[in-house]
Amino acid sequence: MLTVASDIEVLARFGRALADPIRCRLLLALREAPAHPSDLADALGISRTRLSNHLACLRDCGLVVAVPVGRRTRYELADERLGHALDDLRNAVVAVEADKSCPDAETKGCC
Repeated sequence: MLTVASDIEVLARFGRALADPIRCRLLLALREAPAHPSDLADALGISRTRLSNHLACLRDCGLVVAVPVGRRTRYELADERLGHALDDLRNAVVAVEADKSCPDAETKGCC
């Protein structure tokens, strides 16, 4: 059971980051390789302004860092373990989704 406030806050920040599909796509893209904002905006098909807002959220959550490269800035995951955590979380959710062991899942849409 989580009782330490910092543990709960860390998970809440991670959840806040994953609460938006664009931020999820950003994290998955950065899991593959660090990238510059212009490249990320093009890859995700969103404006640079919108991308900037999402990158700011991910920075505030402590999940990505901005690395100066000359006159440009490159973004990357704050720690390579975050990429593994994203993979593990995705695999766990897919496994639970495939399980559908709840008898009410189909009729009530609860699970």
